[in-house]
Amino acid sequence: MSSPSLHDQRLATMASQPDLELVQLVKRYGEGPDAPVAVQGIDLHIAAGHYCCLLGPSGCGKTTTLRMIAGHEGASAGDIILGGRNITNLPASARGTAMMFQSYALFPHLSALDNVAFSLKMRGVDKATRQQRAMDLLERVSLQHLAARKPAEMSGGQQQRVALARALITEPRVLLLDEPLSALDPFLRIRMRAELKAWQKSLGMTFIHVTHSQEEAMALADQIVVMNAGRIEQDGSPRDVFNAPRTEFVARFIGGHNVLPLDQAKVAVRTDKTRLLDEAGGAGGLGATVTGVEYQGTYVLVTLKGDALPGEGELNVVLGEADYAARAWQPGERARVHWAEADLHRLAA
Repeated sequence: MSSPSLHDQRLATMASQPDLELVQLVKRYGEGPDAPVAVQGIDLHIAAGHYCCLLGPSGCGKTTTLRMIAGHEGASAGDIILGGRNITNLPASARGTAMMFQSYALFPHLSALDNVAFSLKMRGVDKATRQQRAMDLLERVSLQHLAARKPAEMSGGQQQRVALARALITEPRVLLLDEPLSALDPFLRIRMRAELKAWQKSLGMTFIHVTHSQEEAMALADQIVVMNAGRIEQDGSPRDVFNAPRTEFVARFIGGHNVLPLDQAKVAVRTDKTRLLDEAGGAGGLGATVTGVEYQGTYVLVTLKGDALPGEGELNVVLGEADYAARAWQPGERARVHWAEADLHRLAA
């Protein structure tokens, strides 16, 4: 890696970024009691220098929240506070944020260099200065050798890096990313995921990343915010959200859990903490029939169904390769399902 450029040094000085806070933030479309509400009075604190993922299904309010932070959507109520400064009603250009769009939104007629330098051109920065700063950033993302190419002459991953450089040239305090990996093929997505995390760490900048992919959020985030129907269901570290889901929605959406009714409440138990024994030799537990066996690389997913099973009568069990090799379950076989009391996690109502 090359030595830090002047622009890198400017960015590095922003490692002491201010925190971002959302206070009772609301977005409704229209007026009156029946107006659709996209975001319903959320409170959120994102510490400076964190990589935060807003995670949830389509229509949960995550992109609307991101666009309100960016200034591309007006808030209906509540406040957006960046470093103690209320930016709720400021124009996008005055907030100290920059947004990297899902489509990258590069100008097709401009070179990579001119795409990166464009915002400085609009601010009246002279050509030599803006091109030098743009080239510094292209070097930072290892694309200096493609500075003269237009977007159509670059791969999807290269276009993404140009879009990132263009967002960084304004020296934002917070970088906002709207599903930046969704258009990439699976192999490139994994590689770019690692690059995004490395860039965030080296720049010391706050990243807020919208995604519907649980795997992506788990791999990237210091902080995961799970959203549903315009509300925050849970906010915490990836480890905490996975191991201790707060609600049934989180347990099911994050995956890796069976949700069971117990004592007029609901509990979650991780699929890898659920055990299978042969029906003939197993004592206790609940009887079920294996309905599917799916090899998923480092583990095997066994699905079961049975009238005696709680909930909807269906469960998943994750077995390590060694466990599956010792007892290779097949569809149609009978089994008994067990779990330990200590592995049950009670969910909020």
